[in-house]
Amino acid sequence: MRLHGYFRSSAAWRVRIALNLKGVSVEHAFHHLRKGEQRAPDYLRLNPQGLLPALETDDGAVLTQSLAICEWLDETVPEPRLLPGDALERAHIRAVAQAIACDIHPVQNLKVLAALRALSLPEEEVTGWARRVIREGLEACERLVAAEKGPFLFGEAPTLADLCLIPQVGNARRFGAEIGDLPRISAAVTACEAHPAFVAAAPERQPDAE
Repeated sequence: MRLHGYFRSSAAWRVRIALNLKGVSVEHAFHHLRKGEQRAPDYLRLNPQGLLPALETDDGAVLTQSLAICEWLDETVPEPRLLPGDALERAHIRAVAQAIACDIHPVQNLKVLAALRALSLPEEEVTGWARRVIREGLEACERLVAAEKGPFLFGEAPTLADLCLIPQVGNARRFGAEIGDLPRISAAVTACEAHPAFVAAAPERQPDAE
């Protein structure tokens, strides 16, 4: 299989963690987001959205959207489960994962920040927007998992929610969004950052890191 990504892409980062947890090896193809390489014709033929990541499977299929890729991996490589438990527990895990991947990340990603800069907003206001969106979103996630046992967001093993959390925390740090006063989020971050699958997926450890 081949994963198309970029070292700093939050969505590609999620998939790297999932692959590592599942013990699945892939080839990597890199597309520099800031240079617009994801808009190259060859890549658009794989993913017409021009977004990262995309996963080419062994049988020639192309999968897009990080959460869809992670759920496909969970169905084809069942252990360890990214969505464990009964239907209710899986729904709670998906809710937190989607809160991050669908509500926080898209409104502070590269495309949105570039659009704000194109409106001639001062850089302080652009980064302040990102910081506020991240902080408010993670505060809500803290409340969503307040009753869950740790050390990860949903128990003793990482789930799809943790795969989404760690890249978002990376963005929080870049933009100066404080999370130290969010105890459940902070505990999950500590647990994840000690886990080999998360360590190996970190942006600075990728071949295309700058």
